[in-house]
Amino acid sequence: MADDFESFKQYLESTEYIDWKTPEVLATATSLADGLDEHEEIARKCFEFVRDEIQHSWDYKLNPVTCKASDVLHYGTGYCYAKSHLLAALLRANGIPAGLCYQRLTITDVPPFCLHGLNAVYLQPLGWYRVDARGNKQGVSAEFCPPVEKLAFPIITTGEADFMEVWAEPLPIVIRALKEGKTFQEVADNLPDVELVAAGK
Repeated sequence: MADDFESFKQYLESTEYIDWKTPEVLATATSLADGLDEHEEIARKCFEFVRDEIQHSWDYKLNPVTCKASDVLHYGTGYCYAKSHLLAALLRANGIPAGLCYQRLTITDVPPFCLHGLNAVYLQPLGWYRVDARGNKQGVSAEFCPPVEKLAFPIITTGEADFMEVWAEPLPIVIRALKEGKTFQEVADNLPDVELVAAGK
């Protein structure tokens, strides 16, 4: 890992939205890792904390709308995107490379579509492993069980997509949705989406 530090550097940084150097985030990350040595076990503990202890804004109809990892932790709520910012922060604070991933999904199995936010964590010797801490509920069961992925939502409908890229920073369209939406309902009414480009066009 040390030899590859430069290639992972951006996935370890504390940034505006993945602000793991803030005292509350750093203290929580340290507490979650207490007594654990293996990165995989630390990653599992961080994942389960964000999945189970941070309430999804829409599921629980909660304000305020959060974006920064520190705000998600402070208020205990966030949309999937915001929860992914917190999970990335907790992992990075523990020296585990973590990035952001996205899917394009339908909201109710038919269009319109919206982006869904999740994470990728780098686990040796596996490599990048995607996890989804949006929060389980009836019909949604995401788990941490490497090397098998068990995400919250499968790709089913034409027009849905798995974006396999691992971003070090949130997409601007996601930040805009979280910043412009003043309530959980406003965000729900204006969820971010990207158009798919057909091959050969």
